[in-house]
Formats: sequence, structure tokens, C-alpha cells
Amino acid sequence: MPVLYVVACGGRPAADLPAFVAAAQRDGWVVCVVATPDGLKFLDAGALQAQTGYPVRSRYKQPDEPDVLPPADAFVVAPATFNTVNKLAAGISDTLALGLLNEGIGLGRPVIAVPTPNVGLSNHPAFRASVRTLREWGVTVLFDPASVPPLDSDPATAPPPFPWPALTDALRALPR
Repeated sequence: MPVLYVVACGGRPAADLPAFVAAAQRDGWVVCVVATPDGLKFLDAGALQAQTGYPVRSRYKQPDEPDVLPPADAFVVAPATFNTVNKLAAGISDTLALGLLNEGIGLGRPVIAVPTPNVGLSNHPAFRASVRTLREWGVTVLFDPASVPPLDSDPATAPPPFPWPALTDALRALPR
């Protein structure tokens, strides 16, 4: 069975990973979760380990330690923060998550990223350039600037839902 690394960055949608992981498993993926340091704050690592059978990794291992995860065939970054999108497009590997994603891109593995910036960050020139760069490299970036709510929107209004269905569809469309 193919192996999917789900990379979780620091954002509220990371708390909803179990349902996405279950959907990917039903579709025949072996799922491993990797979190950025801030991503760990939003998810239940113990529950995800129980669900996947693999520990949630967030730090580089020591060179003499065995790798506890099987090699990845594909990657999903959900949610992908402004910081991670920009660092990934610059080739920065200062976290395990970014290092694995950069290796995946270099090896030609499919990568699907779902950024969730606010309107100010989504309009930042570096972010727009990073999205273009990642797409040029073959990364599927599920991002529609029109879906970002304005800064002056009513705080009582819920933000738009995270596009889990679109992400699931994009994952299903990957060749295996």
C-alpha cells in the first residue's frame, strides 16, 4: 500500500486531521503524520498514533536512530501556514516537516498543500510568489484568494470551512 505523509502546521484545521486520515486510510493509504513544532499544539498526537500505528514525528532523529516511518510516496500539507509555504518555496529545511517536504519535491513525489492565510498574508507579495513557485515545481496548491474572508468581517461569523473535500478529491486523483 502507498504511504502518505500528512504534514500538519500550526492552525486550527490540524485538529480535524483524524477524519481526513480515516478517509485516506479507507482509500488505501498507509498514513503517517508529521507536525511542525506549532502544529503539535493543535492536534492529539496520541490519538493520531493510535489511529495510524505510527508516532507523530516533529523533530529530526539522531543519525544512529532507526527511522520509525516508512518512506513516503506522497505528501499532504494541511493546513499549510504562510510561514511554511514561504519557507518551502525558498528550499528552507529548518524543521523535520520542511526537510521531508523538500526531499519529496526533489524526488518528484506528489505534494498537495492547502494554505490557510488571512487576507493580509494572502495578499503579501512573498506568499503569492511562493504559491506560484510551488505550482511551477509541480506542487498542487489548493488555494483560492477569493475564499479568504476580509479582515473587517464580523468576528462572530465563522471562517470558511477548511476544504477537506477538495483535498480528499485531489488525493484520490494522484496516480499510484
